[in-house]
Amino acid sequence: MKMFSGWRRFAFGVLLILLLTHLFSVRELNSSKMAEPRKQLNKKFDHLVLGPAAGQGLSNRLQCQGSKALNRTHSSNDRLGVDGSITFVTVFTIYNSSLDRVDDKSSKTVVGNTSYNKMGRSMAVLNVFINFIQVVMPQSDVIILTDPVSDLSVHRNRVSLYPIQGEYSRDKLMLQRIRSYITFLETRLHKLSQNPRDITHYIFTDSDIAVVDDLGQIFRDHPNFHMALTFRNNKGQPLNSGFVAVRGTSDGILRAKLFLQEVLKIYVSKYINASRMLGDQLALAWVVKSKPHFDTSRFAKTVAFSDDIGGTSILFLPCAIYNWTPPEGAGQFHGMPLNVKVVHFKGSRKRLMLESWNFYSATPDIADMLCLILGSGRAKYDF
Repeated sequence: MKMFSGWRRFAFGVLLILLLTHLFSVRELNSSKMAEPRKQLNKKFDHLVLGPAAGQGLSNRLQCQGSKALNRTHSSNDRLGVDGSITFVTVFTIYNSSLDRVDDKSSKTVVGNTSYNKMGRSMAVLNVFINFIQVVMPQSDVIILTDPVSDLSVHRNRVSLYPIQGEYSRDKLMLQRIRSYITFLETRLHKLSQNPRDITHYIFTDSDIAVVDDLGQIFRDHPNFHMALTFRNNKGQPLNSGFVAVRGTSDGILRAKLFLQEVLKIYVSKYINASRMLGDQLALAWVVKSKPHFDTSRFAKTVAFSDDIGGTSILFLPCAIYNWTPPEGAGQFHGMPLNVKVVHFKGSRKRLMLESWNFYSATPDIADMLCLILGSGRAKYDF
């Protein structure tokens, strides 16, 4: 009996070992199967990846067949009623350190028929930013705020550099951007005091945006705001700092400057650890939400609204139209609105920006180009 009892214990132990080995193997297999789609999901592509365009069948969305638009976007190329000119302002800088690896083949990127090193990619994005402005709003100037010791050189019509002393390191760039905006507005205020009739409205943007429709209607259709911000349905970061418009009157420039000074104060006191990214947007949201009884539910809709924040009249414009990013942000998964005016190629969308310009250069149709963007925007690209 003892012999049979020992044999049963031995057999049970062998079965237990086999069972555990099988369970472990199944678990490893499932883990590898789950890891593979995740790896594919995070893959960054060095070429455009076309997929189905979102929003098909919706009457107020761009309809596409491949990269061909089946309906037209609503263009507003009409400056009637806009008092003053419009100038775009962006912050951009490069240094000698950007040139360190120009001969390193591993840093080369090919877009179309052109090969770029890392600095070349950045300059290409800046030039495409300027290209779109000059196509859609050819009477507008572009001012680039930059570090005085930068190696930046741009020779384009209606484009000028404006050096502003500051700390432009990557870790401090978002913080410096607000400081540069404030300094620039101070100089514009002084200039306007010498010639009050010389009204120029300003649109401050990231350099990775494409203006695809005239923006003059912002100042014509909304005549009473001092400053405009873009919003989205994002509880933590409802405001995107990549697009800021300032009315070019003395009151508009002054109130925008004071508002940004308050944002800078909150940025430094509460969000300094996020000085590399997002800190400016967190500070913007804090200042806006600090107004008693501010109705944040309005951020969930794609309708422009105005509010007074600390004496500054703020026009809130929906990102879905004035700061559209594929495919991020509430509502944007449902396609592209027919009246979209600005496309923001933030994050891993820079290749798509350059490819979009190449497409437009060959086939100068904005609506068709937007179909290319809509069908390609869900992929992550290599820069």
